[in-house]
Amino acid sequence: MTSILILLLLIFGMLVLRQTIIVILAVSLAYLHIVYGDGDVLYIIEDSWIAIDKEALLSIPMFILCGSVMTRGAIAERLIAIMVALSSPFPGGLGAAAILSCAVFAAISGSSPVTLLAVGAIMYPALMQEGYPKRFSLGALTSGGTLGIVIPPSIPMIIYGISTETSIVDLFLAGIIPGILLSGVMVVYSMWVNRDQEVRRKSLAEVIEAFRHGIWALLMPILLLGGIYSGYFTPTESAAIALIYAMLVEVFIHRELKFKDFYHIVQQTLVMLGSLVPIIAIAVSLNLLLTAEGVPNMLVNWLQANVSSVVMFILGVNILLLVVGCFMDTLSALLILAPILLPIARSYGIDPVHFGIIMVINLEIGLLTPPMGLNLIVANSAFKEKFSEITRAVIPFIGLMIMVLMLVSFFPSISLFFVN
Repeated sequence: MTSILILLLLIFGMLVLRQTIIVILAVSLAYLHIVYGDGDVLYIIEDSWIAIDKEALLSIPMFILCGSVMTRGAIAERLIAIMVALSSPFPGGLGAAAILSCAVFAAISGSSPVTLLAVGAIMYPALMQEGYPKRFSLGALTSGGTLGIVIPPSIPMIIYGISTETSIVDLFLAGIIPGILLSGVMVVYSMWVNRDQEVRRKSLAEVIEAFRHGIWALLMPILLLGGIYSGYFTPTESAAIALIYAMLVEVFIHRELKFKDFYHIVQQTLVMLGSLVPIIAIAVSLNLLLTAEGVPNMLVNWLQANVSSVVMFILGVNILLLVVGCFMDTLSALLILAPILLPIARSYGIDPVHFGIIMVINLEIGLLTPPMGLNLIVANSAFKEKFSEITRAVIPFIGLMIMVLMLVSFFPSISLFFVN
């Protein structure tokens, strides 16, 4: 108990001194290794190697590189132009367009940070220029970026499928309606809070022109999802397909990029990986230590011993995952908890695909909860705003996401509608 109090004091002191998230995590990890890991630095090195020696992580550089290509070129801009044109007749249309752009881009990139960076780079200045509140703009883009792990293709769904031997294609199908629901409630909220904004309606000719210019961008999710569902390539290979398609379109069709531009794009991607990979390595090392000490097992055992009904189990799992999402990255939480929780869920008669969607939505919310919220960290870097300001901005959207989470949790048909 004394060691935990000391750790909490350390974290509080670093927050007061305004240290970065990676410093807080690194110090916390070092302290826990001293207390529970005999202070052997080799443990940290070994754990960090385990963190980056995962085949699934190979898709992350390609998704980030693909997002950089689409952002540096014209695909992201043309997709956003279509969403802006479609939402222009409605009050608060530009705010709704920000969410819709995140949803469509998520169906291409499969990555929440990439979606946030690609759409945010274009939409954040546009929202500011049109007079939208800064807090709303930060919250909408940071929260909209999380749609990348619910709307297929989704890396976390792939990880869940591998770790629990659940059909990845079924998981992708199960994510369609929840993804639409999440996008829909965010769009409605955006239009409501910005209902007094001036309407800048696009003419029919402008809408048609936006579609004409963005047709190659719109074909991208059709290519990816069609290829996955038809069996031409695996979900993991979709990252490489997306990258190749984006490069061909930007270089030979849109002609917005030249081959020499890829040097700077790769350089930017490496800079992004340079900030993300250490966080992943430290987080996984911390998670491995917690697992070695039996912390997740103790939580699960307590849940199993004290819960008698399926309703209480689902509520308990949701609370557990929301708490876990504050401290663990999505990949590690799935790898550690999914194989433990799924057998218990099955004992309550819960479908493995449905349970996977529950886990993914919970951990999607975890991307927005401090101190480990990855999208908060990425937004902090991308928008150059205070971490605390971004955290406050996402609170209304977290409430909306929890509402959808409850619907999906207690009405399995929502997620299983397209699953055989």
